[in-house]
Amino acid sequence: MAFHKPQKIAEITIETGVTKTKLPFSHLLLLGFLGGAFISLGYLLDIRVIGDLPKEWGSLSNLIGGAVFPVGLILIVLAGAELITGNLMSVSMAYYAKKITLGSLVHNWVWVTLANLVGALFVAYFFGHVVGLTEMGPYLDKTVAIAESKVDHTFLETFVSAIGCNWLVCLAIWLAYGADDFIGKIAGIWFPIMAFVAIGFQHVVANMFVIPAAIFAGQMTWVEFIGNIIPTFLGNVVGGAIFVGLLYWYVYDKQAGKVQKPR
Repeated sequence: MAFHKPQKIAEITIETGVTKTKLPFSHLLLLGFLGGAFISLGYLLDIRVIGDLPKEWGSLSNLIGGAVFPVGLILIVLAGAELITGNLMSVSMAYYAKKITLGSLVHNWVWVTLANLVGALFVAYFFGHVVGLTEMGPYLDKTVAIAESKVDHTFLETFVSAIGCNWLVCLAIWLAYGADDFIGKIAGIWFPIMAFVAIGFQHVVANMFVIPAAIFAGQMTWVEFIGNIIPTFLGNVVGGAIFVGLLYWYVYDKQAGKVQKPR
């Protein structure tokens, strides 16, 4: 399986970030909708797989759920969609490299986030609520338990957890950019995403699905949703735009572009 070295991945990521900011507005919204929906479908699969596993299995069920969740990001990267958590890395790197303006960055982040929200709510309402996939028997219990675990933290705890989440998510995308073939990209995505899900980190788009799914079931409130989404989004920004985007831009793009003076 062919792969690129980190310096080449940085170049690919920057150019990808530039391309994302040049998408026609209608395409941005449609792909953003798909991104939110794909992540939500991955989470729905997770819930349906682990919903009725024995409690005695403990954290093993988290590992099993984490093993199936990555299908969402695989669809986004390989089939094509826009996901805010990945864009927090790629678009920010394009900005650091002075390839786009701050206005272009903000425009992309705002509209992709809103489109992701619509896609997540679509899956939560129609598949989770109308079809009942998150509201039947043990699946309702699991959905509510997961949603409660997301909101049952302080602002700081949620913020720090979200940093860890998007650190891993953006590393998954970084690895996918480093592979030239489908198998390599899937392998690059799979393990970091499985890790963040098994750990239980906070992902803003995933939370846009699971908390509303509990709300549609009459088990939680929109106030709790907003209280979670704000620190989760901010932590995801730090994890993607700084822990991956800024550090890798500095090491592999900015420093590589400097001319070494002879001593």
